[in-house]
Amino acid sequence: MAPRLTDLRVGFILIILLSTGSSENDVDLKFCGIWRHGEGPLSLSVNLSPGCKGLSISANKSSLSVDGQITAQCSRSEVISFHQFGLDSEKHSSFCLYWEPLLDQLKLEVKENNLTLCWPASLHGSCCTDLSHGPNEPQAAYGIINGTVRTDFITQNTHIAYKFNGNIISCKELCDQARQRSFPHDMTGGTEDPCARRIEVEMKEDFKGHNVTSPVAKGKVEEPATTVHLPLALKKATRKTSKVSCTFFKNNSLFQDGYKEVRVLNNVVEITVTNEVIANLSEPVRIGFHHNAIPKYHPRKCVSWDTRKDPLRVNWLVDGCETRWTGPEYTECLCDHLTYFSVLVQLKPGPVRHLLALTAITSLGCAVSFISCVALIIYLCRKSKRCKEQSIPIHMGLAVSLAFLNLLFFFTGVLANMGEKGLCTWVGAGLHYALLSSLTWMGIEVFHTFWLVYMVFSPSPKPYVWTLVGFALPAVPVVILVAVGDIYGVKEVVPSDDVTSPYLMCWMNDNSKAWLAHYFTNLTILVILVFSGIVMLSLVYREIRNRDEWRQNRVAFLSIWGLSCLFGTTWGLTFLNFGFLTDFVLFLSCILNSFQGFFLMLRFYMLEWMRKQAGGSALGSNSTGSTRQHMLQAQEKS
Repeated sequence: MAPRLTDLRVGFILIILLSTGSSENDVDLKFCGIWRHGEGPLSLSVNLSPGCKGLSISANKSSLSVDGQITAQCSRSEVISFHQFGLDSEKHSSFCLYWEPLLDQLKLEVKENNLTLCWPASLHGSCCTDLSHGPNEPQAAYGIINGTVRTDFITQNTHIAYKFNGNIISCKELCDQARQRSFPHDMTGGTEDPCARRIEVEMKEDFKGHNVTSPVAKGKVEEPATTVHLPLALKKATRKTSKVSCTFFKNNSLFQDGYKEVRVLNNVVEITVTNEVIANLSEPVRIGFHHNAIPKYHPRKCVSWDTRKDPLRVNWLVDGCETRWTGPEYTECLCDHLTYFSVLVQLKPGPVRHLLALTAITSLGCAVSFISCVALIIYLCRKSKRCKEQSIPIHMGLAVSLAFLNLLFFFTGVLANMGEKGLCTWVGAGLHYALLSSLTWMGIEVFHTFWLVYMVFSPSPKPYVWTLVGFALPAVPVVILVAVGDIYGVKEVVPSDDVTSPYLMCWMNDNSKAWLAHYFTNLTILVILVFSGIVMLSLVYREIRNRDEWRQNRVAFLSIWGLSCLFGTTWGLTFLNFGFLTDFVLFLSCILNSFQGFFLMLRFYMLEWMRKQAGGSALGSNSTGSTRQHMLQAQEKS
């Protein structure tokens, strides 16, 4: 009885599908299922051609096949390996096949991988629609299970294939139906036209350039238009034909596949010359996009889709296009090749306000800090010959790491603009190492102060231990990240006043792996350092605040200020960069952290000067070793 019940259920579903489509034709098809296959190498077999004889989706142990004659213009016959999509280790793979006859577009989604089998195009003539499910194919151990058409479940049995039969209809008639369905109260059609519109331009002997404007739906004069200027250089670049086609698309979800942090404009333009590849034009094609207002804090870039380099997936590239925009409602793209064109808009506000001022402050601070750290290193070397304080090697390690950090940061912009990606990768890794080393040495300062204050009768670790921790330990995560790859490279910092001219620096890339590395290395150690530094600063202040010397304001201020620099607490301003305090905190953090080397040198110089003024007493001691002496004195008094 089970097979009969299944046949009745399938028949009932087909009756519903046919009855619902009797008055209006289908403008799409969505077929989904689960491919049950083996563990060996898997592949996709595609065999498509124009016509309307039907579509077959079949599967076996090692191959998923899409065959048929349903397209208006698309022809494709090839075998594609699934190894690059990570499916070889699975035994079950969910998939969906999408067919849109109005765009001649066929897309396959397999395990969250969107593969475009037929590119969107404008149509004229006949379209293949109303694909109805035919008789079930035989069952097998390997094949397709849980087949569904749209949201209608067909059967849970495993079949080797599903076949669909199509009906021919005029593309113009189908397009009119789609417009009316989308805008039932507007006989003229809406601004989000479901049908692509194409304009062909004949480049005759007297061709000197031509302007093309996207067709506007009747009665929609306020609709933003897209303009294309075809230069004379285009005719000179063609060899076989003198016709160029401009196709205008609106609101096609395919163009957004795989992009979550950016949005593609509703307007997409395809410019093609039949059977020719046009690139490296001496005069660029100009595409002007009129669009809804885009806030200036959302950067936008002109992009093109190179279907030759990645013929299966959406891959918007900035290569070969220059972005010009005047005002929030217009963007002009100057491109030296022909393909699909659009504008990518960043969804989250990313540009930095006052970037020029912040860059100037940072550059000045890094230069001054580097010189100050070198002077501090010389001073500490001379002091180590006169006395053997335990804290001098630690101060020396911090000064060396800060000097290296400031030197690299000062030149990172220059090195990034040299255009050598490999060089910027190593500079970014070096900058990351210098940052981790500096933060580690600040953590050592915190731990060493705690040891001197609270472990009075225990000897502190040897200097070589601190050197090993401060310089060798930070290299471990950096070496691992370099081995992983695609972590370090050119970083773009976009200014709010001109998003088309980003500031380049060698740092971490803008991808998921780099952000994960940033959170697990930089932010983790920064949180630990700032928290422990603030706690240690509070404990030290509570223990020695009653000393007579601390009642002198300059001594108290200088001691707290110096310890805060040693303990890295100024980096805590990074976590306060939000709300109305953003600009103030950003400038304050930039000043304090970029001039940190200078402030450290100033602290040591002032403490040495006060020590001399006090006649060599403990008042002016310039190391955290004095803290231990102060604690012992306080304990004796109690």
